[in-house]
Amino acid sequence: MFSHITKDFLGNVKSYSIGVVFIALGTMIGSWATFIPFVKQSFSLDDAKLGILLLSLPLGALSMNPVAAALVRKLGMQKATLSGYILVIVAFGALLNISNLWLFAFGLYICGTSIAITNVAMNTCVNAIEHKFHIKIMSTCHGMFSLGLMLGSIGSSFFGGMGVVPGFYMLGFSAIMVAAFFFIKNTILTIEDEVTETSPDIKMTRFAFPTGNFLLMIIIGVCINITEGSMTDWTAVYMRDIVHTNRIFEGWGLAGYSFFMAIGRFSGDKIIPRFGPNNILIYGGGIAVLGLLIAIFLPYTFTSILGFALVGAGVSCGAPILYASAARVPNMAKGSGLALMNTFAMGGFLFGPVLIGFISESLSLPIAFGIISILAAVWVYNSKKVMLF
Repeated sequence: MFSHITKDFLGNVKSYSIGVVFIALGTMIGSWATFIPFVKQSFSLDDAKLGILLLSLPLGALSMNPVAAALVRKLGMQKATLSGYILVIVAFGALLNISNLWLFAFGLYICGTSIAITNVAMNTCVNAIEHKFHIKIMSTCHGMFSLGLMLGSIGSSFFGGMGVVPGFYMLGFSAIMVAAFFFIKNTILTIEDEVTETSPDIKMTRFAFPTGNFLLMIIIGVCINITEGSMTDWTAVYMRDIVHTNRIFEGWGLAGYSFFMAIGRFSGDKIIPRFGPNNILIYGGGIAVLGLLIAIFLPYTFTSILGFALVGAGVSCGAPILYASAARVPNMAKGSGLALMNTFAMGGFLFGPVLIGFISESLSLPIAFGIISILAAVWVYNSKKVMLF
């Protein structure tokens, strides 16, 4: 099941070098997310003001996405990846050392722009490596991001619990990531661009609303990313407020979700070619619906953990499949498909949980999760019709 990781990923220096960028991005985001309560306390924010502050990151990401593809074309995917990597490390490393609220909001905005640049550039590099060496590593690279997310959360939780100042922790971890930068820099620069046939019909505009088959891909991506974002932000709340589990188990729902997402992504490059991307999306959506229904109708500790784990498995291969396909959309300039997919997907991931919060406040969290299961059914329906590249 995982032999391809040893052969195609770890056996190719360019593959695991770009994988370092994925895991670095995941660890920085995971570390930041764990310290959000610290930010709330430091600035004496209530939930509403904290929510407004946190919107700075998605606003930064969404404002940069339309021009990220242009940057990739101007700088080259290699230099854009390395530039985005450094910007991520510097932005997140400095963020928790900012004491002024307005400067903090601006710093969070810069974090969002750095994520957008890095995301488009590194996925473009993965697509080029796959094309050059005739291998499949997209899902494995996204698995590295999931692994980084877990490691970042665990590391920041551990050292935070040991009394390490969050700002110092982020600076220290950033220094490690800078060292990793010099380890991968030269290899990233040698990644060869994918050679494709040019066409006079290629769209060079910065933004064009998706239509036709690409629109179906976008719809599926938004549904998947709303599910991902909502699980990331709300599983612990669900375990505490709905399941009323023991405090020691409050984070286990998210842990189960993250673990099975990582496992699914690490196996994705093996199972996607075997069963086909459309079938994987269909099966994944069905598994996610099943997991959500288990959590909703059997709100007990271990059944909820099982349900969230199934959701993690269900969504795991969605982003790798759609990002790889978006990079190959016909008659679009290099990086444009990825940038457009990333714009809508990130919007779903970051703004979806906010909507779930409003629904939960107005109705209930189980009803909000029920709406997510409907979105999963929508992605199953569209996965039967979409043409993936």
